Amino acid sequence: MGGEWGVGASIAMEAVPARWRGLLSGVLQEGYAVGYLLAAAGYFLVFPHFGWRPLFFLGGVPALLTLYIRTKVPESKSWELMRPEAGAIWRSIRRNFRMFLYIVVLMTMMNLISHGTQDMYPTFLKIERGLDPRTVATIAIIYNVGALLGGLVFGYLSDRIGRRRAMVAAVLCGLLIVPIWIYPRSLVWLTVGAFMMQFMVQGAWGAIPAHLVELSPPEVRGLFSGLAYQLGVLLAANAAFVEAPIAQHLGYSTALALVASTVLCGDAIVIALGTERKGSNLHTPD
Repeated sequence: MGGEWGVGASIAMEAVPARWRGLLSGVLQEGYAVGYLLAAAGYFLVFPHFGWRPLFFLGGVPALLTLYIRTKVPESKSWELMRPEAGAIWRSIRRNFRMFLYIVVLMTMMNLISHGTQDMYPTFLKIERGLDPRTVATIAIIYNVGALLGGLVFGYLSDRIGRRRAMVAAVLCGLLIVPIWIYPRSLVWLTVGAFMMQFMVQGAWGAIPAHLVELSPPEVRGLFSGLAYQLGVLLAANAAFVEAPIAQHLGYSTALALVASTVLCGDAIVIALGTERKGSNLHTPD
């Protein structure tokens, strides 16, 4: 997945004018939210009647799109102009290794805010709020609409105020929303809180494709961003395993609030301490 993400982000960012790069970044990133939304809709429609096995096969259908991408999508013009040799690739990685490490840390924190606010949330709704599977799926659909809109809004804002400012603003707003997201008993307020939380979390994600492509050296743009993204996913994969034992002792609401608050604060610090190259030319060497 990381490789496809890196290549796809590079091609898309290179094809759009710099002034619209953030908006397209939000569109590209929120393919994740659309996929989550479709999965929630599939759960709503399929699971109550047929169980998990049809869902498993249904989830494999989008992978067939790779056949179309492989045969129909052309190579990036920027890559054609600056196609590097193997030696240049490794030299570029060594020369930019500190930036690579920073991006890995950034992607770890970004994935932690995503997993920390999503993975255990449906379980919380079922166990602590006593909601049935269809109600949980409906809330998931609604908060993924919020995620989609957040990515577009903050992706657009990142073109105007900068990548880091837009991302930090979204993350800090998410921190303020934690009480509304987790503590209400009312179904309406729970839904509002879930919508707002994912609007902010995926709002922060909206600028990421453009941000990573701009930070990556042109010779290794796909490898650099894709590998850093995937390492971040790997390092953040334990979010649910951290939340689960806390939930056993303190309850799901406390576990989710504690983990979400911690990773949102940490992510704001990591973003603020970084750098950015908003609007940089992607068609020329460094």
